[in-house]
Amino acid sequence: MEISATGRLEVRITPSDVGKRVSVRRLGEPGAGPEKFTDTVGVLTSWDSGVLMITRRDGESVHIPESALVAGKVVPAAPARRRGPAATYPELARIAARAWRPVESERLGEWELRAAAGFTRRANSVLPLGDPDRPLDAALDAVRRWYRERGLPAYVQTATGAEGTQELLCAELERRGWVREVTAVVWTGALAPVADRAEGAGVVLSRTADEAWLARYRRTGVSEVALRVLGTGPSVWFASVPGAGAGEPPAAIGRCVVDGRWAGFAAVEVDPGRRRQGLAGEVMAALARRALDEGASAGWLQVEADNEGGRALYRALGFLPHHAYHHYRAPEEPETPSGSERS
Repeated sequence: MEISATGRLEVRITPSDVGKRVSVRRLGEPGAGPEKFTDTVGVLTSWDSGVLMITRRDGESVHIPESALVAGKVVPAAPARRRGPAATYPELARIAARAWRPVESERLGEWELRAAAGFTRRANSVLPLGDPDRPLDAALDAVRRWYRERGLPAYVQTATGAEGTQELLCAELERRGWVREVTAVVWTGALAPVADRAEGAGVVLSRTADEAWLARYRRTGVSEVALRVLGTGPSVWFASVPGAGAGEPPAAIGRCVVDGRWAGFAAVEVDPGRRRQGLAGEVMAALARRALDEGASAGWLQVEADNEGGRALYRALGFLPHHAYHHYRAPEEPETPSGSERS
């Protein structure tokens, strides 16, 4: 907090600091006694009608009455990680997009509209990296129209909590009634420690997802569209640990896409009856060794915020959270009265 020469706390932020990362202290947060203080760090995403909105690293927004401010200051952008591979959000977002390509895409300025018959939100959402080349409302109208033509709900994928993330866009979407449905976290780490973690002698690697691999994949009813998405990427590998008996689904599976210095891990799944036996670590190790052989040195993966088991595994393998990403769904459009036409 800012402290003046007289030793008093000071508020050194104004509405002109919207868009900057700030640290504020407030008095009397609901549920706390009047003498309690609460500190909040995040991006100042709005300051309207006497209320500040600060978006924290995890994407949650905090509303603070101006009258409750005790101190505040602008602080540097989210600090770089002290260990592990460094990357900005735009770099990782583009790498991740190349590892999970849609069946159809179209540019809207620097935004990419993506569709894959509804198979995963990642492949059926807008990736807004840059300027859509038109005002935001016009861009969102175009987004909704594009997805409506394909019989799909309109989603925008955004991120918070790292260099180059989109707290302001999140706030603008929420102001327009877009609803955040899913939050996940992208983690990054060095590959070498993962490769050294376990031998993984029983892991089989393949360039394609065969029927056995798909039988373990948790998304049921995998379609031709899904197979196309799963097979996309510069260098794709599928891993399997054979099941206990002939004809049984694999005990564990995983997928990895190697793209330059990065290797992206996904679909790491284990037979519920074989969990806590180190199989997920073996799958990760085998895929990491192959990625190292192809020249990669860093890994990334994404895990939903409520997946405690996944977080524990990836932290043990040396991964750390990099940023959170969110899918915002367009609000329901009002029905057109009978006999009228859309303008």
